[in-house]
Amino acid sequence: MPQDRPTLPPVRLNSDAQLARDALATPLLARAVRLARWAGPRTRVGVGGELPDEQLPAAAEALGLDAGDEEDLACASEAWRVAVDTGLVDVEDPADDSDTGSAVAGANLALVTGGSPQDVLGLWLDALDVVFADAIAPVLDDISAVVGDDGEIDLEALDWDPEREAVFLEGVLGNLYLLTVSDRAVEEESVPLPVLAASMIVPEDMGEPTDDVLEQVSEAMMRLDDQFRVLEPVGLVRYRPVDEALMAEEGTAEGPGPLVDDEDVTRYGMVRLTPLGLYGVRARLLEAGVEAPAVGDLADKGADVLLDGLARYPELAARAETEQWLARRDAADAARELLTAARGDDPGAPLRRLHCQQALTLVGRHAEPAVRDVLDDPRLGGLARVWLAEHGASDVPAPPESMIFWLAIDTIAAQLAAGGEAAELQDLVEELVGRHTGFFDAAWRVEHPATADVLEAMGRLHRDKATAKEARKAAFKSRSAH
Repeated sequence: MPQDRPTLPPVRLNSDAQLARDALATPLLARAVRLARWAGPRTRVGVGGELPDEQLPAAAEALGLDAGDEEDLACASEAWRVAVDTGLVDVEDPADDSDTGSAVAGANLALVTGGSPQDVLGLWLDALDVVFADAIAPVLDDISAVVGDDGEIDLEALDWDPEREAVFLEGVLGNLYLLTVSDRAVEEESVPLPVLAASMIVPEDMGEPTDDVLEQVSEAMMRLDDQFRVLEPVGLVRYRPVDEALMAEEGTAEGPGPLVDDEDVTRYGMVRLTPLGLYGVRARLLEAGVEAPAVGDLADKGADVLLDGLARYPELAARAETEQWLARRDAADAARELLTAARGDDPGAPLRRLHCQQALTLVGRHAEPAVRDVLDDPRLGGLARVWLAEHGASDVPAPPESMIFWLAIDTIAAQLAAGGEAAELQDLVEELVGRHTGFFDAAWRVEHPATADVLEAMGRLHRDKATAKEARKAAFKSRSAH
């Protein structure tokens, strides 16, 4: 998969135990296990470990399939190959004087019932590798057209580049993964196939796609339709195929049409990653060197790592990560550790303090002693007073004016670092300015590393032109003074 991606948002995965159960329930791996148990002394295999044609009907019957149906025989053949490639079946090559070898249950079959969840998931990932290779293989409508005079397949005649095909499908799965972990709605909803195809082909800065680009997207959709049909039995995706009637319509149309018909987008194919698929794609991303965090990765780390790490987490994932971190610690000790980690004047400190305040809310009243201990801290005293007031504490001392303005600058700096919505930032800026008479005259004097940057941002965000100009003047004063 592409290695130049930025760090991805964290994914919320099911437990290994649940994922292992899901893996064993996938149609393809379940069939492979059944065939491994079926294999015995009379099982014969070809040179490559494949079942010969005369044994496929028996294998299909062992799976409860129709031995006279070509598609069912193909399912049996695929399941057998997965069993061999995952070590569920051990194959003995043919002897010199024979065209067939033998097969017996492999050592990995014992992992199905006696292995750990990680062992089972390892088997499933091996099965996924097999199926992925199938998915990127060329579709041969007429094999005779690509067979040379020597009886071998002419790879050049195929116009097939396995590396190019693998990169494309990995990219599609990576984009589907990103959509899923970035948008909570996608976890429960399928993505239209044209959207995925376009994400790989249409340039981001292109307005209306050209006919040539639309044609490429259409071709990619048809290829992805074949590939997702192959990937679904291994449990990677839930897939609704492209409507065959639509394919016929496209075949008779003159020139490419729009990417989708708004009347019924489902006709163009709909796909989503399963929980097991999220696990599988993440494993492939990690193997490719992409940083793909999962919720829970920070649970055993220090508070400093937690607060810095939460900077790239969406709201719900940040809460889930924090809850897991807190679950491993005494509440009072956790509160003290969080407050200690929230100190600092580095660029990331304001956002750490914001996440600290949010984490302390999850701690609840057990955090109060630790919070009161920092009331006199120039960096944490304002945060402490806000937290105590929100929790209805009594005897909260009034903050000095310098702390009020320092907290205002720190709060906006944190929101800017978090990349908050412009409208929400505008409301925050205007509320702070409106709450304090002579705000900018006091604010430019604040001894905070981000004062000038915050005042410049306030000048951009405030909707009143005169106030915005005042903010920019204050920013200039701050830079001149420091």
